[in-house]
Amino acid sequence: MKVLQINTVCGNGSVGRITVDISHALEKEGEESLIAYGRREAPANVNAWRFGTDRDMAVHVLHTFFKGEHGFASGRQTSRLIERIEEYDPDVIHLHNIHGFYLDVEQLFWYLRQAGKPVVWTLHDCWAFTGHCAYSDFAGCEKWKTACEKCPLYRSAYPYALFRDNSRDNFARKRKMLAENPVPGMVLVTPSRWLASLVKESFLKEYPVRVIYNGIDLARFRPDSKDRLASQTLDAKQGVTPGAPEAGPGELLREKLGLRGKMVILGVANMWEERKGYPYFVELASRLGEGFQVILIGLDRKKRKSLPGNVMGLARTDSVEELAAYYAMADVYVNATLEDNFPTTNLEALACGTPVITFATGGSVESVDESCGRIVPKGDLEGLKEAVLSLKEQPLSPDACRKKAMGYDKYDRFREYVELYRELVTMKGKP
Repeated sequence: MKVLQINTVCGNGSVGRITVDISHALEKEGEESLIAYGRREAPANVNAWRFGTDRDMAVHVLHTFFKGEHGFASGRQTSRLIERIEEYDPDVIHLHNIHGFYLDVEQLFWYLRQAGKPVVWTLHDCWAFTGHCAYSDFAGCEKWKTACEKCPLYRSAYPYALFRDNSRDNFARKRKMLAENPVPGMVLVTPSRWLASLVKESFLKEYPVRVIYNGIDLARFRPDSKDRLASQTLDAKQGVTPGAPEAGPGELLREKLGLRGKMVILGVANMWEERKGYPYFVELASRLGEGFQVILIGLDRKKRKSLPGNVMGLARTDSVEELAAYYAMADVYVNATLEDNFPTTNLEALACGTPVITFATGGSVESVDESCGRIVPKGDLEGLKEAVLSLKEQPLSPDACRKKAMGYDKYDRFREYVELYRELVTMKGKP
């Protein structure tokens, strides 16, 4: 069986890493995989092909800014992709994020309707059924249930149509492309029950929907121990007392940062937008006072310079070892997101034995229960503070957190995709 995956990137970001993990799951099961992607570079250990160009991406960005038509440009490189699909002749085509300034979605779906191949489309956000945005929960907007127009987010939310609100036309084109002219045999997958419920309220409701949770590498994200390597930025000798057990990277990191005796509150994001809860961390730090240290990973240089003294800001890291050391060092991981699908950061923290406090947002609550964290009403800053204080007074067991994460082993989760592919191929072969 041959599976072709299509995504914006390969090996970068959460979805890019998911495509690689699925590819490895296929290979482990004796199947063949190719990832076609539009931007950046791919890891050396995966069969991948980049069909996008930086120049075309720039043109697509301008197309989005000035015309508000995100996803309806890049015709030439979409034709290149279709030619490669024909040449590769996969048994299954798996779509991930088809937004991201690299595809003409109308041209792609026209081809998929003619190709007669099983199609799996994993929706990692809501863009497929809105007239503009990837998420509308933060704005409290539900226009997508009927028809998008007068978008309140067209300038402020990805994909940033800065100079024109074209949400009404975009919505109509997507509905025509996907609902009025459906793709035969296409199955939608969502990484959360929350997103699956939204799909069933949208114009995509006639498609079958499966929930397959994201998974993580439990061998790399795990509780602090001497047999896990720290980042190269850590001094492996620092803080080790002669005759004592060797310290793990989280303990070494705490020593390096001078945080012994403090309760460390960690937040992680690829991009710290308002919807990710950045202001809540700043205010939380001021309310907690001494004895607590907030650390935010993923901040740009401008935000790092403007932080108050009791918040430590760090740039985004691509080092899993370094990130795992921060998770292991933290006393609690806080996810103050105001809209999200199924954040893997929750899983990564739990796998490192660190409890999670999350706002009751989207699918973020689906990986957290009383044994491994706390769920706080969305936007409740005082509730967030009380949850932190309660875990300081009565810490949760790292073993319980790790046990919760064990249900999200990436191979087990992504093997569900392999089983779905085989099911669809078998159904296609039946008379």
